[in-house]
Amino acid sequence: GGQRIDDYNTLLNRIVESGYNPEDYAWYLDLRKYGSVPHSGFGLGFERLLAHILNLPSIKYAIPYPRTRTILYP
Repeated sequence: GGQRIDDYNTLLNRIVESGYNPEDYAWYLDLRKYGSVPHSGFGLGFERLLAHILNLPSIKYAIPYPRTRTILYP
């Protein structure tokens, strides 16, 4: 998981430092312009959750069409 940047100026500086155009992120910057609360999140993923619930030895057993070095297409 990770914590999102909730400060407008910090976010704007990061966007510019990364070489992106701030205008492309105007809608997201507006969300931070008038203040925001710190927030975090993570993506568990359905297959990972299913593998955990079913106690599978590998997540590949929970993926309907797993890809490996030898299997690239379903």
